[in-house]
Amino acid sequence: MTMEMILALGILVLMIVLIMSDKMPFGAPPLLACLLLVVSGLSTVQQAFAGTGATGYYVLILSLVSTIPYSKKLPTSKLMMPLGFATNHPLLPINLALLFGVTATVLETAGFHQAISMGRFALVNLIMSAAFLAWSLIAYRFLPDHPIADASEDALAAREETFNALPAWKEYCTIAAFAVSVIGMMLMNILGNIAFVIPGLAGAFVLMIDVLDFKEVRDHMGAPVILMMAGVIGVADALAGTGFTAMVGDAVAGVLGSGVSPFVFIVAFALLTSTCATFTGSNMGSVYIFAPIAIAACTSLGLNPTAAAIAVVISGWNGGYMPIDGMPAMILGMGKYKLPEFWVFSVPMYLIRILALCAGAVFIFPM
Repeated sequence: MTMEMILALGILVLMIVLIMSDKMPFGAPPLLACLLLVVSGLSTVQQAFAGTGATGYYVLILSLVSTIPYSKKLPTSKLMMPLGFATNHPLLPINLALLFGVTATVLETAGFHQAISMGRFALVNLIMSAAFLAWSLIAYRFLPDHPIADASEDALAAREETFNALPAWKEYCTIAAFAVSVIGMMLMNILGNIAFVIPGLAGAFVLMIDVLDFKEVRDHMGAPVILMMAGVIGVADALAGTGFTAMVGDAVAGVLGSGVSPFVFIVAFALLTSTCATFTGSNMGSVYIFAPIAIAACTSLGLNPTAAAIAVVISGWNGGYMPIDGMPAMILGMGKYKLPEFWVFSVPMYLIRILALCAGAVFIFPM
C-alpha cells in the first residue's frame, strides 16, 4: 500500500471509532475526517466537502400502536413488531430519496456515471417489502399475545388536539405540497437539477400558508444527519482517489474468482453491510465502507455494479435483528417482548428481506 492509502485508511478508521464511541457529537466525526483529509493533502477543500428521515415516522407509528386498547381480537403485541418494522418498507417510492441519492453518489464516486431509473430502483425495494409483508402475515400467528402500555387520557387528548389544529384546506394544501415534492424527486432523471429545487419550493409554500414557521423548519432539518452523510462522502472519495478501494476490490475479486455467482456475491456484501450497521448503529458509515468495495470488485470481475450498489445501500437500513439501537430497541421495549420473542420474528425477517432485496436487484438490474 502507498502512504496515501495508509493515511486515507487511518482517517477512515479514526472516523468509525469516533462514531461508534460517541466521544464526539453526532455528525462531528465526519467533519473532523474531512479536515484531516485537507490537512494531510489527500483532498482539496472542494473534494473533501463535496457532500456539502424516517425516525419521526417510526416513532409516530409505534406511539400510535401503543395507544390501541388491548383485546383478544386485536392484541397490540402482535401489531407492534410488524408495524414497527413496516415503517422501513414503503410499498410505493415515497421515502426513497435518501437511499436513491446515496446509491447514485457511491456509484459516481467509483467512476460509474450511468443514470439509474427511480422507478426501477423503487421496484427493487418493492420486492423486498412484499417479502417482508408475506413474512409478517405468517409470523403474526406466532407472535406473543400480551398487553402493552396503555396511553393516558392526557396523551390521547393532546394527540386529538394536534390532529384538529389545522383547518381542512391547510391539511389538503400540505398533502398536495408533499405529493408534488415526491413526484418531483421521482422524475429526477427527466427534470434534472430542478428536481432538487421542487421540495424547497413546496416547503416555502407551506411556510407561506402558516402551516409551519421558519424556526420549526430550521430546527427539524436534520443538520447532523446531513453532516454525517456529507462527511463520509468526502472520506469515501479520498479512499477511491488514492486507489485503496480499487486495490481492495481487486483483492476481493481475486479471492472470489471469475466463476462466482453474482447473486451470492451481492448477498455476501449485503449481509456484511447490514450486520455492521446493526451492531454499530452507523447505517451511513457502514454503507460507505462496503459499497465502494463491492462496486470495485464488480468492476474487476467485469460486472455491472449497479445491482451491487443498490443492494448494499438498501441493506444498510435493513438489519435490525438485534435490538441495539433506534427502532429495534423501541420495538422491543414498547412491545414488552422478551429477547427470544423478538428474535423469532426479527431473524427470519432479516434473512428473508436481504435475500429478496438481492434477488430483486439482480433481476431488475442484470449484471
